[in-house]
Formats: sequence, structure tokens, C-alpha cells
Amino acid sequence: MERFNNPDVIITAAMAGHARWRGGKTAVVCGDKRLTWDAFNRRLNRVANGLIRRGLKQGDKVSMLMTNSIEMVEILFGTVKAGGVIVPLSAMVPGDSLARMIDNSDSRFLFVADKLISEIEPHRPGFKNIAADGFFAVGAVPEGWRDYEQWLADSSETEVYIELTYEDPFNIMYTSGTTGVPKGILHTHHNRFHFAAMFAIDFRIDSAARNLVTTSLYANGTWLTFLPTMFVGGTLVIMPQFDTVECLRLIQDEKCTHTFMVPTQLNMLNELPAFDQYDLSSMNVWLSAGSPLLKQEKESIIERFPGELIELWGLTEGVATTLKPEDMQAKMGSIGLPPVGWDVGIIDDDGNRLPSGEIGEIIAFSSFLMPEYYKLPDKTAEAIWRDEQGKTFLKTGDMGKIDEDGFLYILDRKKDMIISGGINIFASDIEEVLAKHPGVQGSTVIGVPHKKWGETPVALVVLYPGESATAEEITQWLNSQLAKFQRVSQVIIWDDFPRNAMGKILKKELRDEYAQALP
Repeated sequence: MERFNNPDVIITAAMAGHARWRGGKTAVVCGDKRLTWDAFNRRLNRVANGLIRRGLKQGDKVSMLMTNSIEMVEILFGTVKAGGVIVPLSAMVPGDSLARMIDNSDSRFLFVADKLISEIEPHRPGFKNIAADGFFAVGAVPEGWRDYEQWLADSSETEVYIELTYEDPFNIMYTSGTTGVPKGILHTHHNRFHFAAMFAIDFRIDSAARNLVTTSLYANGTWLTFLPTMFVGGTLVIMPQFDTVECLRLIQDEKCTHTFMVPTQLNMLNELPAFDQYDLSSMNVWLSAGSPLLKQEKESIIERFPGELIELWGLTEGVATTLKPEDMQAKMGSIGLPPVGWDVGIIDDDGNRLPSGEIGEIIAFSSFLMPEYYKLPDKTAEAIWRDEQGKTFLKTGDMGKIDEDGFLYILDRKKDMIISGGINIFASDIEEVLAKHPGVQGSTVIGVPHKKWGETPVALVVLYPGESATAEEITQWLNSQLAKFQRVSQVIIWDDFPRNAMGKILKKELRDEYAQALP
């Protein structure tokens, strides 16, 4: 009996469909460059055919060290279209760490923006899997590198079809690796299809969406709106680098409807004197993730920004919850519910599920959940928690609780929780109070070793320009509003904090600064 086959929906195949059915529509914008879906898809085919001609086999890894650009997007999807596995590398990581990631991923090709080549060049002789002609420079081309544009021009525009399934790998993303063994997160086509489809639903993204990219395209957080927009055939407006005024201009001139930002960016926009001079009425959704928005920040954004605010908590490994606009007022302190079919729970130190209201480690499941840390079976096993049916959940390392309505509340990273005299102290509680001080622009609280109490909370603050409050004054003000067990030992004023690509404060680096025990 004859039957229709039912192939898996691959994201790059969907994008080829956009080129066919809405070929004249703008697909990507960056600076003065614009490509229609037809032109963009033809460049994807050139990348894919060029890689295949140079020997790429299905499942081969391709690393890219790029800054935000149309070329970065076409290398990403062109690699995937060819059956390869894309490995986006962070431009904030030093060269020796990048080299470890490239080797660990088994990459056979490497694409690098010209201004980042100096990070890679000293390590080139050690790359055991990349042939001499496998190094591509985007922009100015130094000796020994292939010219990306020339290579593209020599490649075919013929439509590429590689038979891929949901089980085939899509990408490897590294979340660590500055020292020691890199930890790469492997995602399959199944993961990325569900990521794109579920977040398109959650963030109200359809083919009319015009998504402004304000954060680095190598970061998984950026993909929250980037990948759904490409999947449904919307338009991507890429900022090479974030600038508050340029951001507002682009929203106004390009009629952007969606954007993902970290709280720092949203707060910078909110504090910009020129904010009200721009027409932002096209905006439908402002997505915030990467670190929590404080309650007063949410309230101000909701009141002042056109469109709706959605907040997301999630991990690159593949779990998330979202706080929707319709729940924002009633559940302001939470970070929402899991998308349809996904799940979250709370466990104690012995791995037992806890009832609503009790504090413990957050576990989570989703259809986007990675199958493994690449080549790290022990790390993968350590991260798994199984329920009574055998379903695998990710142990997130975040501490939280779930209320009687199922809404999740984040309290702290498990490793960031401060234990002073046997009492658990959540830095976020202290940071919420600090945010109310009129002179404090930003703060973070860390646990510092203490000879008597084991650990003690110390507040690090950044003041507004021109603010004259002293550390002693802030300490007195803060401790007067805290419970006795929460009181900080001291306040230390900083110019700024170390942050990752998503603007999240790197507390480990700060703790290392104060590793000596206080008396």
C-alpha cells in the first residue's frame, strides 16, 4: 500500500520555503545592507555548496568567531543547510580558551571576522582537525586565510537538500571553558525546531514580525527571538553593536515589533533623556532575560514602554519559563510558567520533590532539552534527575520555589547562596532592597569567607554619576532595612562589574577578589 512519507521539519528547509513564497520580502537588515528572502537563501546555498565541495560531511562541525553581521547569519544557516553542526564562539573569550573549544568541538572549518583573527592566529598550528584551506576570513584577508566573499562567489547557488532528521545535531554552544575542559551543549534539530516553534507561540512572533537584534548572535539568549523570526519568515534587523540612541532610531525607522534585551539594556533605554522623542508604537513585545528584572524596573518598563513586557528564565541547556503580560501584575515577583508541554519542579538535597511553597533546587524538562554535554558523559549524568516515570529533568543549579498556582520564583544560584551561621541568605533579597537606594545604580551581593560565621554577605555597588554617598552611609541605610541575619558586613563601591555577553554579572570573579576570610 502506497503511503505519504512524513519528513521532519528542518528549519533551513522552512527558510527555503520563505525564499520561494515570499522571496521579495526583506529577510535581514544590518547597517546599509539588506537582503530579501530570495537573495538571502541564495547566499545560504553558496555557503552550503562551498562547504560540501570542500569536503564537509553530514555531522561535521564548523566553528565561527564573528561579530553581529549578515555574514554571521548566513554562515550559521548555510552550515546547517549543508548538514553541518554550527559552533558559535564568544568574542569575549581569550584566544587560548577559544582554541580549546575549537579542538574540543572537532571542528573541520573555521570562519573568523577580520578584527578577531589576532585571537586565533597564534593557535592555528595546533588545530588538528582543520586543513590549511579550512580557515576563512570575513572582511580583510591576511596571508594564509581564504577570502570568504571570493569563496562565496565561486560557489553554486543551486538549492541544497541534505536529508536530515530531528536526531541529527544542529549546534554546539559553549557556556564555559575559560579554564580546564570546555563544556559544550549539544542541540539537535528536534531541539531547535521546538525552540523556534514554542517561542514563536510564546512571544507572538509570526511572518509580520520585525525583530531587532541588540545582543550578540553567538549567545543562546539572542536566539530566543532570532530563531523564531527566521523560522516563520519574519525580518531580522541586526545591530552590529548596541547603542541606546541607535536602538530607538532603528525601532522607529524599521518599524520593529520584537526585541530581546538583558535588563541592563532595558534600564539604559528607560534612563535615556531622549526616550520619549522616538516613535516606538510598532513594538509588540520586549523580551527580558539573562538576569532578573527588579520589581520597580518591571513596573517602570510596563508603564513607559509601548507594547508588552515578557520575562524569561532559562538555561542554554534547554529549559525555560516565561512570565506573560497577562500574568505580570498578579505574579510580578515570579518568572512565570513553562511553555505548553514543558515542566518544572523543586527538589531537596536528597533529590526528593518538594511541595509548593518550599525552597529547593529547580529541575526542569522541555522538548528543547539538550541530549548531552558534548563528549562529557559524566557531566551529563550529574545533571540528570529522573521522575517516577523515568523522564529526565535537568538539575539547573538555581534555587527557587513554586507557588500554589504553579508560578516559579527564582531565589539564587545554588552556588551563589550565602550560608552564614547555618542560615541560608539569598543575595537577591538584599539586592532588591539596595535597588531602592536613590544613589545606587547597580548592585550585587556575594558571600565572603568569615572566620566565625563561615560566610558573610558583602554588597558591591555602582553609584550613579555624581552621587556622593559613602560606603558607610549605604551600609547603615541598608542594614536598617534588613533582618538581622541578612545584614551585610560591608558595602564596597565599584566603578563597574565584570559581565558576560548577556550582561550578567560574573559573581565568581567577584568572589575570587574577596577570597580571604574576614575577621
